[in-house]
Amino acid sequence: MKRRELLLSSLSALPLGLAPVRKAAAQASGFPDRPVKIVVPFGAGGLADVTFRIVAEKLSGLLGKQVVIENLPGAGGIAAGNAVVRAKPDGHTLLVIANGTAITKTLFKSMPFDIQKDLAPVSLAAYFDLVILVKGEGGRYRTLGELLAAARANPGKLNFGTISPGSTQNLSAELFKTTANLNVTIVPFKTTPEAGTAVIAGEIDAVFESYAALKSLIESGRLRVLASTSPKRTGYLPLAPTAQEAGVPGYEVVGWNALAAPAGTPPDVIALINRHMNTIVAMPDVQKRFIELGLDAYAGTPEELRTRLNGDIAKWAAVIKQAGIPQQ
Repeated sequence: MKRRELLLSSLSALPLGLAPVRKAAAQASGFPDRPVKIVVPFGAGGLADVTFRIVAEKLSGLLGKQVVIENLPGAGGIAAGNAVVRAKPDGHTLLVIANGTAITKTLFKSMPFDIQKDLAPVSLAAYFDLVILVKGEGGRYRTLGELLAAARANPGKLNFGTISPGSTQNLSAELFKTTANLNVTIVPFKTTPEAGTAVIAGEIDAVFESYAALKSLIESGRLRVLASTSPKRTGYLPLAPTAQEAGVPGYEVVGWNALAAPAGTPPDVIALINRHMNTIVAMPDVQKRFIELGLDAYAGTPEELRTRLNGDIAKWAAVIKQAGIPQQ
């Protein structure tokens, strides 16, 4: 009887007994012993900023320490990256990296740090694609096939808009031009609203941009989505075909946002943050909010992030060379 009582007592106490073990694992390497800072290389209110403010709120609860956002915008994310690689490699200072980080590696002649050597991948947060947009109400094109046919029937006459040269949007248009074997002009604009307005006004034929950036114009019908750049249809635009489905085999552009830490950050700290990121992106309220933003929530492993970063560095280096975009 005593043995049975002892066994039942032990079983009933098991969840509480596991708590100190979990807490001990969470406190590996003394982390965290103070607030954690996530440095965002973009201004407040942008897609990456909003994404990681959502992440920061959830991560604060999981770590038991406040996670704060610091916006440090600047060309190519160099200022933000330099601040993080100089920080103590203990997990308390993290950097938001993106597909644009891979572009920076080739686009800038001199960098104060090496993206591949001085940063340790931690976790992806989300994937997102770009969309190929044309004028909606009263527009000429209803499908990507129609746009392609017009470009081929009128070589050199069509114009595709993007934001600044060397941006993901700009290089996506350059890659589209090459993959589809089109003779079109890529027109860079200073801002996304300017590019969107130019399409609606008929000054350009199409624009490459993220869904989130022009969501209001899409929902109002002023802009029409012809295709997405993703290899598969997205949760936030399930009816939009991919460019591959719509007539451009082999064309694929996937944007992403992720977290990195200074090189030398203890592996157990990276593993802990990565586990928490996987927990966060599985939360129903986070998934719902991400879909509203045009994001597919996904964390994966540090190794997946490293593979994605290295692959995109090579991919965009080739596009930059093909397009003849000068280094900055």
